[in-house]
Amino acid sequence: MNIGQRIAEQSKPFFSYEFFPPKDPGEWPAFFGVVERLLPAGPLFASVTCGAGGSAQDGTLEIVSRLKKDFSLETMAHLTCVGATPEHVTDFLARLHDNGVDNVLALRGDPPKDGAIDQEASPFRHASDLVRFVRQKFPDFGIGVAGYPAPHPESPSFSSDWRYTVAKIREGANFVVTQLFFDVREYFHFVDRLNDMGVSVPVIPGILPVQSLASIRRTLSLCGANIPGKLYLELEAAHAEGGTEAVRQAGIAYAVRQIRTLLEGGAPGIHLYTLNRAETCLNILNEVGVL
Repeated sequence: MNIGQRIAEQSKPFFSYEFFPPKDPGEWPAFFGVVERLLPAGPLFASVTCGAGGSAQDGTLEIVSRLKKDFSLETMAHLTCVGATPEHVTDFLARLHDNGVDNVLALRGDPPKDGAIDQEASPFRHASDLVRFVRQKFPDFGIGVAGYPAPHPESPSFSSDWRYTVAKIREGANFVVTQLFFDVREYFHFVDRLNDMGVSVPVIPGILPVQSLASIRRTLSLCGANIPGKLYLELEAAHAEGGTEAVRQAGIAYAVRQIRTLLEGGAPGIHLYTLNRAETCLNILNEVGVL
């Protein structure tokens, strides 16, 4: 089913998951074990990432297909358009549809660092171009897009970033899933600005539980999100007192506070970046009363 329709039918807040497919198929049984442990929370849907530049797309296709068939999960495949041709995108969409998957998260993706792809010459310069193409080729597909409570690293200003988000929605996106953030005020400000600009599709906040200082530094360097100074000091203090496990527990507690505040403030649901870690997600879901 179109995930946008499923969201519209919800009368109460929901949870959804993001997974990333292990590169080594030998790790897939353990991955599916993680999925099975998280099913009792009743996720509305699950998204599955793809590699940089759209690599490992076959793995994404296999994972979303199996999650749909073997676990009865409504699934959404990440679809990037950097370096993609219309023929390649059409083929991938058709293969998804043939496997019962009718939802994509339409993303531009990151160009390769070697500059081998001239994105300016591509038929898909922006994610909005990809949304338009998907909507024309497969009009019944559910289409999600990324949103940035803090601007995308390449955006020159907040307002230009909001305009890009609005363009994706007006080309046919059904809903927005946000990039990770740690200050809930950024999320509510983002939603308010979109409403001011005349769009009101559901905006699902994406929550990433902090696992370690090293992991959060790496993540922030890649995505350009912000971290409140108070939180960073809390994490450093936790690390000094109890190492990585203390940081993980502090990260879980902070994610729980974020989720409670977001749901109390009217967020339609929570998209949990699982990092394929069942125990962390179960701790969070238990604390917020889902389990």
